[in-house]
Amino acid sequence: MQPISVDAAPLVRLRARLARLGAPLCLGIDPHPRALPDGLPPDVEGIERFARGIVEAASEHAAAVKINVAFFEAFGSSGIAALERLRADLPADLFVILDAKRGDIGPTAERYAAALFGHLGADAVTVSPYLGEDAIEPFLEYEDRVVYVLARTSNASAGTIQDLAVDGVMLHERVARWVAERWPGGRVGLVVGATRADDLRRLRERVPGPGFLVPGVGAQGGELAAAVACCHGTDAPGLVNVSRAIAKASSGDNWQEAAGAAAAALQGRMRELGATLGR
Repeated sequence: MQPISVDAAPLVRLRARLARLGAPLCLGIDPHPRALPDGLPPDVEGIERFARGIVEAASEHAAAVKINVAFFEAFGSSGIAALERLRADLPADLFVILDAKRGDIGPTAERYAAALFGHLGADAVTVSPYLGEDAIEPFLEYEDRVVYVLARTSNASAGTIQDLAVDGVMLHERVARWVAERWPGGRVGLVVGATRADDLRRLRERVPGPGFLVPGVGAQGGELAAAVACCHGTDAPGLVNVSRAIAKASSGDNWQEAAGAAAAALQGRMRELGATLGR
């Protein structure tokens, strides 16, 4: 397949879509074959049909989509082909995040960037900071594309490493400060989960510059109000990712209709919350 063409100004498109929708909703696509709605086969055909169905039903309410590439990679070449088709058919103005959480250096990082940005045409990717600048800089060679660096993630065991104290400051805060200081300007953002609202608020207060990609709202129990607040009034645009609360709103025959209704409700609630913040 030929490399997918991408608009040269993804952040411009994202800002325009955010302004039009009035809500920082990011539609999460995590198509696990064991958790598909009734009637879909637990194989690559099933995950592609499911992903396409969720996008068709819910993307009009979202500023962005975040696709977890592992669920496609697990099927080998047929899964990658499904991801290529899905990406190529997404709405042209939808900001596309490929959630790959890559983390390597030198030529390896360059090849990861070539696959995600150069071939698949992502507007943004997620990257692990554990290997330092060498893991991030190769992705920034792609002009105007965005990198979200993992800082305080939403999983239950995140604090085992991310809350370790380094010179009296928790590691996730040091990562956030480092990103803000080294790469100002909006092209490098932070993944900060909503499952610990106090950490989310603290990081937003202490690191006001980078855009936040905030997972953990919905099935993981993250606080929606705190997540929306952290996307308000910042120089770089922020996004609140919601996956299961939309995609698994129903497991029956009405799963697409239910997903669309859930996304519409979330968009409406986010707009209401934004209005209280003076949006």
